[in-house]
Amino acid sequence: MKTIRDPAHALARELAAIRAEFQVPEAFPPQVLAAADAAAKRAPSDHADWTDRAFVTLDPASATDLDQAFAIEAMGSDLILHYAIADVAWFVDERGPIDAEAWARGETLYLPDGKAGLYPPVLAEGAASLLPDGPRPAVVFSVRVAPDGAVKLDAATRAVIRSRAKLAYANVRPEDLPAGFAELSARIIAAEAERGAARIDPPEQEVSEGPDGRLTLTFRSRHPSEDQNAALSLACNMAVADALIAHGTGLFRVMAEPNDHAVRRLRHTARAFGIEWPNHATLTQFERTLDPADPRAAALMLAIRRAGNGAGYQVFRPGETPWHAAVAAPYAHATAPLRRLADRYVVQATLAVANGRPVPDHVTEAFAKLPKVMARADARAGQIDRAVIDMAEAVMLAGNEGQTLGAVVTDIGERGASIQLCSLPVTAQVDASGLTPGDTLDVRLTQADPHARRIAFERLN
Repeated sequence: MKTIRDPAHALARELAAIRAEFQVPEAFPPQVLAAADAAAKRAPSDHADWTDRAFVTLDPASATDLDQAFAIEAMGSDLILHYAIADVAWFVDERGPIDAEAWARGETLYLPDGKAGLYPPVLAEGAASLLPDGPRPAVVFSVRVAPDGAVKLDAATRAVIRSRAKLAYANVRPEDLPAGFAELSARIIAAEAERGAARIDPPEQEVSEGPDGRLTLTFRSRHPSEDQNAALSLACNMAVADALIAHGTGLFRVMAEPNDHAVRRLRHTARAFGIEWPNHATLTQFERTLDPADPRAAALMLAIRRAGNGAGYQVFRPGETPWHAAVAAPYAHATAPLRRLADRYVVQATLAVANGRPVPDHVTEAFAKLPKVMARADARAGQIDRAVIDMAEAVMLAGNEGQTLGAVVTDIGERGASIQLCSLPVTAQVDASGLTPGDTLDVRLTQADPHARRIAFERLN
């Protein structure tokens, strides 16, 4: 997820510094590019012909690394989601130069001024991407979705598909989508609410020019089709997780619920934004009432997303059910192999177990190593994400030194008191002397340095 967009490139110098600090790769080594050029010429030879089926993709308009395409068919009262996933393993030789570079990177890194891909563009945005300019090899997960939203993996098929259309969130029309799309996503979303899932997708932040000509942070509204499309991916990843657990193998995405301390901090954040959180309402119940179109609620949704204990990866353990608290179910990452290393191996394992074959040894070996590799990649992505936010906040506040703002104390820690500004989606630290969580106070901005990515406030009362 790109946390902040910068369409006017107002932050170019600061972003260049972030890329240098976190060693964001600028290009692929020559041997990797050469191997990718050769791999891109491979013709599918182990794939069924599904080119007669009406697959489409649904993504941001600018996206070219398309991991998923889908088709839907009715079968009695059930709906069958045929979810085609880019067959990255077809193009990547284990222990070859492309594979070695992917293990070094772990995942695609996103910044406002561009991305550092997991795989070379000739694959990620060409031969392996499910673009509508020709047939592509894919692994199709056929997921049965019952009327109550329950999901089950019926089959996994290596197939050549042809996307009929590259649809975009911003302008897709209901008639552009396969019949049953709205009903299928509604079933999955309803089942999610029934389970008590707490999955939350806040809007993206953008850097834009305000009425006074100064840069400001705003939130881009999510399109309904984004949430509907996310439901399809959720259904597939849950069905894959169940299939892998049933066969005693797999790699799973796991996450614990926010602890009581985090929830108390979020209650103070809600207070800072003037959003009522009833005492009897749990975090899950409360966050489902938030309207992302309201900038205050959008900022709070972002705070909730960052308040969790952090998601990680876990290899299958006999007698233990891997659990993702936000999904309220077992969950695997299988639907973005062009952007996450782990997904390539989950797809291969699922393809094996769904067809009665043993999981390849190289996949089992990879599962044992991937939690540490993906944790390192996720940590770097998180550090970049935080640095971009810090920089954007400083850009927004630069020139306003001396301004007085209202704030609420959300937490007390070793570094001082954490405060949430009441009028802006900005958090900061101040001296904690005499303060307790929930206190209101006025603060004065004393520093806003975009280059250092630092803002500072002093207490006035």
